[in-house]
Amino acid sequence: MLENTADIIKQIKIGEDSVLKLKTLQFNRDKITGPHRNSMADELAAMANTHTGVVLLGVDDKSKAIHGIPHDKLDIVETWLRGICNDLIEPPLDCVIRKMPITAENGSEKVIVRVDVPRSLFVHQSPGGYFRRIGSSKRQMKPDVLARLFQQHSQVRLIRFDEQVVPNAKIDDLNPKLWKRFRTVISPRNDQEFLEKMKLIALDEDHVLRPTVSGVLMASDTPESFMSTAFIQAVCYRGSERNAAYQLDAKDITGPLDIQIQEACRFVDRNMRIYAIKAPNRIETPQFSMNAVFEAIVNAVVHRDYSIYGSKIRLHLFGDRLEIFSPGTIPNTMTIDSLSERQSARNELLSSMLARCPMNVNAIGSQRNFIMDKRGEGVPIIITESEKLSGRRPEYLLLDDAELKLTIFAAKPPHGKD
Repeated sequence: MLENTADIIKQIKIGEDSVLKLKTLQFNRDKITGPHRNSMADELAAMANTHTGVVLLGVDDKSKAIHGIPHDKLDIVETWLRGICNDLIEPPLDCVIRKMPITAENGSEKVIVRVDVPRSLFVHQSPGGYFRRIGSSKRQMKPDVLARLFQQHSQVRLIRFDEQVVPNAKIDDLNPKLWKRFRTVISPRNDQEFLEKMKLIALDEDHVLRPTVSGVLMASDTPESFMSTAFIQAVCYRGSERNAAYQLDAKDITGPLDIQIQEACRFVDRNMRIYAIKAPNRIETPQFSMNAVFEAIVNAVVHRDYSIYGSKIRLHLFGDRLEIFSPGTIPNTMTIDSLSERQSARNELLSSMLARCPMNVNAIGSQRNFIMDKRGEGVPIIITESEKLSGRRPEYLLLDDAELKLTIFAAKPPHGKD
């Protein structure tokens, strides 16, 4: 929107509306004294909560006069905006900040700062509370409106979160090599038609085709570029304490979800110990069943709540246990006790796509041909194989209704081994 200077000047003359905000800045030497940082944060969050919009700094909202911003103050303005987006808005807001030359009515050239604010996947809170834009002004959301907005952004909406569009992503951000692997002989031959049918792309509010959450997670090379916590944080510790001083290995595992699953399994396989005894032939006993580890990582990746900002999957390997933390509570009406008996998919689209990805892990004992299994056998495999190896049943624990923790206990070394 407003991609050329002529359109910007026309819109400035018309004035503010739901998708355009004009602001002048006041300076005292190298400090911005107006507007207040909190007020600016409220304006930006209100726009992100409502619709994709543009804020033009250096333009008077009353007179429509283009005052511009002094050249020596442009970097100060950019730093000021970045601080507001990162420090005063929760979750932090991703905006595009541009410095633009523009011709004022008297013919002089001015420089303004343009801030493109995308409609967000999340509901943003600013210092004044929760705001949205109505026409040319911001309004604090009443509890019923706020509850409705949270509901629209949550799992219970008709369009599931993994089917929502990612505002700052473009179709070109999807790697054809990654999405073409989901094609079958009966798939549409037209690329756009296929991508839409697979729900890898969809129309946003401006009727622009953009990648969906599933499209980004399965068909982009760097999902974390669009969803900053879409990765697995893996750490291996010496002993049984979570202490940075005892880290043996650490890696942020990125890439498409099937690659994340593969690399997370390799991380465990690489760092766990293998015990060997001669009885009389050599018998090797691993600390963990890789089949169980694979199932646990798949469950964490496919069932995590991607709508929770700031939370990532954490995989922590200790000498006596493996802990996997997955963001989100248990879906629907399931309980900890019913996990092994019932099946429920938070991200049905992601589940169906991983069910098309060939098995990419050497999980000894697995009968899988594809990564995802829709028969609900994952949790029983985790429990039975881990308990058989270690003698202890794995433990599931729900932390503050926001994170599911799985602990798999390690096999003890054979007598005489350490």
